Amino acid sequence: MTVSASSAAPKRAPIGRKPAADPASTWVRQADAPEVAATASIYTARLTIDVTPALRGRIKVIAFKRGITAAEMLRELLEREYGGGQP
Repeated sequence: MTVSASSAAPKRAPIGRKPAADPASTWVRQADAPEVAATASIYTARLTIDVTPALRGRIKVIAFKRGITAAEMLRELLEREYGGGQP
């Protein structure tokens, strides 16, 4: 007894189009999207330093209280201390 290929294949239910997004929901979700700083695209080098877990924690807490990322805070610090002059 042979089974034809068409009867052996599982039948698929047709799937309709994805419903259109509600404009209000889309607007609300936009507020959740992280903002990418315009200057972030100019940073092309990565700097890795070793710090103690305690110092890392203090850096992250201070940055959080200021409403910025630790990377932004450290960039500002490095720019303030070492920016502007020649190497």
